[in-house]
Amino acid sequence: MRIACLQFNPQLGNVAQNLKRAETIISQAEPQDIDLLILPEMAFSGYNFNSVNEINSHLEPTAAGPSTVWARSIARRLGCYVALGYPEYCAHPPSSPLGSMSRYNSAVLVSPKGNVLANYRKHFLFTTDESWAEEGREGFFSGDLPDGLGRLAMGICMDLNPRRFETPFEKYEFAHHILDSKADIAVMPMAWLTSQPAESLVDQAQVPDADTLAYWIKRLQPVLDQSGQGQSKETIFVACNRIGIERNACYAGTSVVVGVSKGKVKVYGCLGRGTEDLLVCDVPGPGKNSATKRK
Repeated sequence: MRIACLQFNPQLGNVAQNLKRAETIISQAEPQDIDLLILPEMAFSGYNFNSVNEINSHLEPTAAGPSTVWARSIARRLGCYVALGYPEYCAHPPSSPLGSMSRYNSAVLVSPKGNVLANYRKHFLFTTDESWAEEGREGFFSGDLPDGLGRLAMGICMDLNPRRFETPFEKYEFAHHILDSKADIAVMPMAWLTSQPAESLVDQAQVPDADTLAYWIKRLQPVLDQSGQGQSKETIFVACNRIGIERNACYAGTSVVVGVSKGKVKVYGCLGRGTEDLLVCDVPGPGKNSATKRK
């Protein structure tokens, strides 16, 4: 199975430029035989909006705005599944007790034929999200990918953390979702911040943020501890992060594809903290023990 992460630096509110930049990176990479393409959280709108008024003009109708149109187009062109984040609005009938509109930090999943398979709404909100978005009530996503690609779990960024940083660290909500849903692959569009100085995003652009990567893996501890019958199952975890500085927020990059099994972590590929690129990795398909390429 071949997985790709598109890591780039979207500019806040400049959807047209961000769409163009994503196309340029993909065209330069000339990827072949991709099965699954992941983009960051709120990939084309940018992330760091401070209020409902700021983000209102960039909200997109449920799985029908420019982000989804792009995802459907690139999915058909590359013949792959695509998952990416976007800011969603959902209109309600006038009689609805919810009022005229709900807003969510969402991710859409599209099939190689361009069909929308799922629209997931971020379950655990970060403080930035709370200024404009509602919490998704349906819980984390899981579903089967056709074509023998296995079962997929999906969350968005903060979903990997304890809820509101208030639940016990050892509750590991998303990691247990991976196990409970028997997922073969877990993907997370991200806009994950770094604790490193802003200068490191330039001075060490090609170097992954080791603290961020270590924390992501730590949050998968129940998957690391899993025991199966016979040989431990390897679960593929994909974090597709953005880079750059947006207002005062510095993003960690470090998009990664890792295999996690009992007591073992295998890094299939990882980008630097300041690198714009398409990471492409071959990983084992469900039930396989070695990396394979789709024919």
